[in-house]
Amino acid sequence: MLMFQTHCYDSWLSPTARQSRFFMYSQLGGTFPAPLFLFLAGISFALVTEKLWQKNLPPAQIARKTIRRGAEIFALGLLFRLQEFVVALGWSPWTDLLRVDILNTIGLSLMLMGILCWLTLSATCRPDRRSDHELDRGPDREPDRESRTRLALVLASTAAALLISLATPPLWTTWRPQWLPWPIESYIDGVHNLGAPQSWLFPVFPWSAFAFAGLAVGFLLQSAWVRGREARVFLVTGVAGVAIVEAARWIDAQPWHVYAVYDFWHTSPSFFLIRLGMLMAILCAGYAWCRWGAGQWRFSPLILLGQASLLVYWVHMEFVYGRLSILPKHRVGLRAASLGLLAICLAMVALARFRTRMKARGATVMGWLRPRATAL
Repeated sequence: MLMFQTHCYDSWLSPTARQSRFFMYSQLGGTFPAPLFLFLAGISFALVTEKLWQKNLPPAQIARKTIRRGAEIFALGLLFRLQEFVVALGWSPWTDLLRVDILNTIGLSLMLMGILCWLTLSATCRPDRRSDHELDRGPDREPDRESRTRLALVLASTAAALLISLATPPLWTTWRPQWLPWPIESYIDGVHNLGAPQSWLFPVFPWSAFAFAGLAVGFLLQSAWVRGREARVFLVTGVAGVAIVEAARWIDAQPWHVYAVYDFWHTSPSFFLIRLGMLMAILCAGYAWCRWGAGQWRFSPLILLGQASLLVYWVHMEFVYGRLSILPKHRVGLRAASLGLLAICLAMVALARFRTRMKARGATVMGWLRPRATAL
């Protein structure tokens, strides 16, 4: 929903309407969708990895499955850029084909998380070399081994998130890898072909840090101890998020700075921590929404949009920024843009509903065909 309002008002509002305080707050809300997508991608990745891990699949096989999914998302990001280029043929430069957008970064982040989980699981799930006497006590020790593996995954993911965040300021300034071709360097610092890092792109540094933070949270929330205390843990998560925000603000207010070039709004680890804390608070609110709020309704538009997030992202871009835009770009007032936003929201909920029903119907058909195929 934040993404829809950000894109709609940005695309349609006239220059005069863009000078309003409303537009300023609208665009401020637009700083959350990208971190949310990446954070939730990390949590979803942890859910998938946990499921495969509990099936006792070897780490290499888990890595192949998860990294392949990341590669698919990355390829879809490239395909989306190709589609945008073809639609805008004639006025879009060819360099837009290589622009680092959010889908590219989500796909690359999934592949990086797959590598991290592969290395961590390989190091912590080695075959037992204990004595026969120790192996006799094996079943009692399984929970301990699972806890150690989960702790290793949480610590590795947290370390990766912090490392990416801490390395971002120098990689955007004094340590820029300018020796790399710009299409590759752009995945590190978002330089594109413009000679300097661009704040409107989504390079690995710092954006992938949100995915690794989500990965750590996802593994933590699936532990047996947490599942037995779910409501309290989510409440603590929200409170911890607020505490992280305040701690990051205090750190930023100090007179000393570690980095030669300090840019709070784009590369600062303090700004990363503030947004991470707010994501944790939103996660707590999302849990309350699903357990006690409107998420309990039989029909939930937000859950539908979440289930078809990639599809609605792809389609709404054409009807907001593309040649199929339902309103003239940069030429309407707040009233018309708000009505257009309402139309986009309703259309995307309908699209998500249609996609979900078709997917369920396809699963039913496959379930009906499978017994016949087995009989044959």
